[in-house]
Amino acid sequence: MRDQSLLGPWVRRFLLEYLVAERNLARNTQVSYRDTLTLLLPFVSNLATVPIERLAVHDVSADRVRAFLDHIEHERGCSVVTRNQRLSTIHSLARFVGMRSPEHLDWCSQVRLVPFKKAAQNAIGYLDKPEVEALLRAPNRGTTLGARDHALLLFLYNSGARADEAASLRVGNLYLGTSPSVRILGKGNKWRICPLWAVTVAALQPLVAGKCADDQVFHGRTGDPMTRFGVHRIVKTYAKEAATRVESMRGKHISPHSIRHTTAVHLLRAGVDINTIRAWLGHVSLDTTHVYAEVDLEMKAKALACVNITDLPAAARTKSARTSGTIMDFMSQL
Repeated sequence: MRDQSLLGPWVRRFLLEYLVAERNLARNTQVSYRDTLTLLLPFVSNLATVPIERLAVHDVSADRVRAFLDHIEHERGCSVVTRNQRLSTIHSLARFVGMRSPEHLDWCSQVRLVPFKKAAQNAIGYLDKPEVEALLRAPNRGTTLGARDHALLLFLYNSGARADEAASLRVGNLYLGTSPSVRILGKGNKWRICPLWAVTVAALQPLVAGKCADDQVFHGRTGDPMTRFGVHRIVKTYAKEAATRVESMRGKHISPHSIRHTTAVHLLRAGVDINTIRAWLGHVSLDTTHVYAEVDLEMKAKALACVNITDLPAAARTKSARTSGTIMDFMSQL
């Protein structure tokens, strides 16, 4: 009879039976869950002084989960968002075990009572038009690698693709003829189609010439397919170079996701419908896309300029002045 108390078989079933067979979660999600357990199990093994292969389900107690979360946040230097993401994986594992083993229901309840920590939401970073132009001018297009890097930066800005989406892009997903476009496989294994500018088509054509449909578009200097880490490195390198010429870029955290945010904000400024932007970026919820409308200071400034206080009736102006004075009086007393 199989020992239901050992943790190892449950972890194996969770990763293979639940994540893959039952949920069919995206590869990146599976890797995230696996990485959490790769960190958790040695940590608990060390605290419990039990070999990993002999760990029992109850060894992963709620107190040890809290200790693990403190460890990754304070010793490993992870953010609160990462901490909560790791905790979400542990909650999922506890629920999986509890639903299939009634004897572990109490343990499941205790672990799932470990709360998420509220995280401050950082402002979305994006680039203004002069900053984007400086970034696109940074690569030396006279060299093979420079032309590739320029094409990659231009593609990221045109499509709003994530780093891993750009890295895994296949030649067969590009349509560079009439009405050029690209099919991008995004989160949740969902496809979306984005139109391509003529300048983007011109930059991509040399990269795909003579390649098979299954080949990746972007390759590293050694000829191997590019990874998302390579995409990050290229963006960081040219952002640092562009910052030497554009003062507003200095001190900015610029990544492939910053370019994705930039695409959304610039589309919004151009008057593109918010639902179209949602489809362009591959967002599941429209609420995610609405964030860009909230962070765009230029649009807020235009909205403020449309309100002319001189057009208000005299009574309204007087009331507004009285209210403003009351607020200022109150603030002066603080």
